[in-house]
Amino acid sequence: MDAPSAFVPPPPRHVAIIMDGNGRWAKARGLPRTMGHRRGVEAVRRTCEAARDIGVKCLTLFSFSSENWRRPPDEIADLMQLLRLYLRSEIAELHRNNTRLRVIGDRSRLSDDIVQLVGHAEEVTRANTAMDLVIALSYGGRAEIAAAARRLAEEAAAGRLDPAAVDEDRFAATLFTAGLPDPDLLVRTSGEKRISNFLLWQIAYAELVFVDTLWPDFGRRDLEDAITEYHRRERRFGASVGTR
Repeated sequence: MDAPSAFVPPPPRHVAIIMDGNGRWAKARGLPRTMGHRRGVEAVRRTCEAARDIGVKCLTLFSFSSENWRRPPDEIADLMQLLRLYLRSEIAELHRNNTRLRVIGDRSRLSDDIVQLVGHAEEVTRANTAMDLVIALSYGGRAEIAAAARRLAEEAAAGRLDPAAVDEDRFAATLFTAGLPDPDLLVRTSGEKRISNFLLWQIAYAELVFVDTLWPDFGRRDLEDAITEYHRRERRFGASVGTR
């Protein structure tokens, strides 16, 4: 377990992480991929604790993408079982630590018992205020944008919405992440340098940091290093150099 360190710079309000490298971690050790996923759950626990201690207000983790449904059935079954175990075993701890859980993505593809577990976990932690932990599950950024556009089109067709009133704020309020701040920092582990259909609308002005650490090895020091790199950047939000 990572030892706490003196971390001085104020953290970004919202950190999003693409958790990548479970399979490669396991392969490098001659282990089945399932062992990489299991160690990845431990990294989730470490990272949530570190983010909360550092002062991050919202942590979003890309857990399972809409494209991941194309993986072998036995691997998907193992991932879903790990999710069940996490929802049953970790929610009490999240609640004790005043952390609110929120799950975003297409729940229609999840089994009924997982949907019920997710709903229960969200309800139990709904009033917590220390940190929002957002799990992107069965999630795809393009599908999220298409679904939001479809809902707005349906509202307009029903006469409940003036199309001229649809601006960026109205559109953002229709996304899964409504009510949450956009990510300030996006981290991807394992050395890959892709967005992989994650929060495509929300990361428009996020700082991107790619790290070589495989997700099962990720911890407090890696998170602090990514935040330190974030503080080296000058965020201009489209403005010219020297303006704020």
